[in-house]
Amino acid sequence: MYPTSKFYIGGQWVNPIAPRFVDVINPATEEPVATLALGASADVDRAVLAARSAFQTYSLTTRAERIALLHSIHAAMMARFDDLAAAMTLDMGAPVGFARGYQAQSGVDHIAAMIEVLQHFVFEEARGKTLIVREPIGVCGLITPWNWPINQIVCKVAPALAAGCTMVLKPSEIAPLSALVFAECLHEAGVPSGVFNLVNGDGPGVGSAIASHPDIDMVSFTGSTRAGIAVAKGAAETVKRVAQELGGNSPNVILEDADLDKAVREGVTAVMLNSGQSCDSPARMIVPRDKMFDAALIAKATVLGLTVGAPDDPSTDLGPVVSQAHYEKVQTLIEVGIKEGARLIIGGPGRPDGLNRGYFVQPTVFADVTEDMTLFKNEVFGPVISLISHDGDEDAIRLANLTEFGLAARVQSGDPIRARAVAKRLRAGWIEVNAPDFDYLAPFGGYKQSGNGREYGEWGLHDYLEVKAMLGGV
Repeated sequence: MYPTSKFYIGGQWVNPIAPRFVDVINPATEEPVATLALGASADVDRAVLAARSAFQTYSLTTRAERIALLHSIHAAMMARFDDLAAAMTLDMGAPVGFARGYQAQSGVDHIAAMIEVLQHFVFEEARGKTLIVREPIGVCGLITPWNWPINQIVCKVAPALAAGCTMVLKPSEIAPLSALVFAECLHEAGVPSGVFNLVNGDGPGVGSAIASHPDIDMVSFTGSTRAGIAVAKGAAETVKRVAQELGGNSPNVILEDADLDKAVREGVTAVMLNSGQSCDSPARMIVPRDKMFDAALIAKATVLGLTVGAPDDPSTDLGPVVSQAHYEKVQTLIEVGIKEGARLIIGGPGRPDGLNRGYFVQPTVFADVTEDMTLFKNEVFGPVISLISHDGDEDAIRLANLTEFGLAARVQSGDPIRARAVAKRLRAGWIEVNAPDFDYLAPFGGYKQSGNGREYGEWGLHDYLEVKAMLGGV
């Protein structure tokens, strides 16, 4: 069903030059579901050559041609929507409802948003006798993670196509199946040969080759801060642009005038979404000190209303985490939380009752987490919430900013003006005030060690463009 033994290069499915193979594991069953070929630098060379050749013509396409192509991709993705969702249920354990309503849907929504942006984006503007031109940067290397596979692929591929760039994609080798379906969608949509290329592989074999390749003009990377540093170092030798969306340790600031029941329930639900495996997960819930007891009870009740189980069961809210290695990391952090004295409200080490296999983690809530604890300092990246006490707005802001990361944050208050005032002082790039609707046109990205550059909408397009000033001539 999935072309896991081949790469998509130059508009064709081709065999790797010297493949290695790895099993793709279903995290709900711990059983292999596919065998994936891993590439190396020679495969990247071949893909870059195809992309460089295609850039000569694709970079000259018109706005109308690119809009038409994005419409075709949108239609192809809608035709394969169920296949995209099913792939993410199979290889990363996304529950079927979540895989359809969020994971696959985010991909088509990013295409629709980029069509809207491209219709009005200003590529050329005259300033007196000077013409400012925004033109495609060239061949782009795209390295994407396993936790939101299609979302992170499309929010890179869509602006690259809209800008007139060509690309080489390395999806995660842990959850690669939806990327293969997506490549088939692009082929069916008529993306010109060589414009989009896909090489599966791991970080050392393919990721590093993309980052350091002299004929790749920019790299867009989403993943851990540790891996992002390695990508930036690899790219430095060729002085290419690097856009990064990295780790997070996001706060959820609940002020004393907020509707506590609503704020806590929404915050818990947001963390448990995707089994806590979201870089913007608001896992540090900062609540008024005199409301800690009530907040803990509300959080516990919310968790008790969630169903952990098989991803292919429509009643499941939380599936497994993605891999054995990640399961062990989350278990270790839960055990450290207990050892360091955080008050365990619900959950804890081990699998949920009734589940004896699969990388399932008990949805876990800790209270009375303090700033010296590991749970406060480290991103768990699992279904774990830390309740932290604050003593007013100033203290809440201090605690929220007391992290090396700055990807996202939340602020909850009964007074929108007060909430905005707090939000302005948080050192994060994406802040949700009082649980707003999602905005695919807003810039997504972080401060500090959460990365640089921005994705989504018009802001995402800028990273794929060079700016040229043409003085005189008129």
